Amino acid sequence: MAVDAQYWGVGRRKKSIARVRLVPGNGKITVNSKDAGEYFGRETLIKVLKTPLEITNNINTLDVLVNVYGGGLSGQAGAIRHGVARALLKIDEEYRKPLKKAGLLTRDPRMKERKKYGFKKARKAPQFSKR
Repeated sequence: MAVDAQYWGVGRRKKSIARVRLVPGNGKITVNSKDAGEYFGRETLIKVLKTPLEITNNINTLDVLVNVYGGGLSGQAGAIRHGVARALLKIDEEYRKPLKKAGLLTRDPRMKERKKYGFKKARKAPQFSKR
């Protein structure tokens, strides 16, 4: 990996879209110009987005710069994880097997179901009354 190299990846989950850039560094994660801990606030979400780096043993060799929008914090963390995994493939194609085995390259297709007419929400029907 070259010293001035940058590797891009786009990740999506629910309504969130994350543009991820990996650059050589010491493991700093920046999300929307803030530190990941400050942005997410929950340790579980930070653990989620570090997963692909831990699997490929790049946790302290790459800095992660992220621009993410849409959805909630959990969806954004999933989108970042997907983007990081895709960017790691551009660094080395050898990472495909462990990332694929962990299920990090698959785009999670689950989305919010649309509301249907006559219903209060997607599946919640109005209360039934016989009379």
